[in-house]
Amino acid sequence: MVGSIFPVEIADVTVRKRGQALLDGISLSLAPQGITIVMGPNGAGKSTLLKALHGMERLNGGHIQWSQPKSVTQKRQAFVFQTPILMRRPVIDNVAYPLTLRGVSSAEAREKARQWLERVKLGPAAHQHAAELSGGERQKMALARALIGEPELLFLDEPCANLDGRATREIEELLLVANADGTRIIMATHDMGQARRLADDVVFLNKAKLLEHADAQAFFESPTTPQAQAFLKGEIVE
Repeated sequence: MVGSIFPVEIADVTVRKRGQALLDGISLSLAPQGITIVMGPNGAGKSTLLKALHGMERLNGGHIQWSQPKSVTQKRQAFVFQTPILMRRPVIDNVAYPLTLRGVSSAEAREKARQWLERVKLGPAAHQHAAELSGGERQKMALARALIGEPELLFLDEPCANLDGRATREIEELLLVANADGTRIIMATHDMGQARRLADDVVFLNKAKLLEHADAQAFFESPTTPQAQAFLKGEIVE
């Protein structure tokens, strides 16, 4: 049996676009379990870090070393964006799509998709067109589509940014269950309350640099940098 893709070592990773550093010498190690929350002001590099880890950004320097070859690592990850990607198909086919890509029969993939839609409380919407879903429903569909392949690692980029309190609570409950079932989560969020509710550890970025990586309780109770202290107080971070 192939072992875990974790731990992952990020060493001096730099990403630049149009002469601007989006990540500037980031180094950290991420363990196999838990929920890592990536925080920081707008433009800090949160989304870029997630995309770099997922292989969606070209590195200008440094390296990312997973515990398995890239061919294995990529297949065991999934990514949920702030704005879900919708296919012009019914909801059930959107969710089944990752399995059909793997060669699973249409009938089997749709049956598993139906089960996942029930889990995320979208069963009655299975045969609706995906574009007809509300924002919260679209995000739950995207989450079901990401989890149907039983990924070892799930990236989420501000998944609740545009959702109301009820939809946010439902998404968070799904994430906690997924994590308890063995899916490692790395998630960017601007929502301080959400970070406190979900985080096992926190990665804090500012101006493309890593300023802190700490246990969640330690970060929220005793941040070590002036920037993190200001951020947690809701102040403008220079």
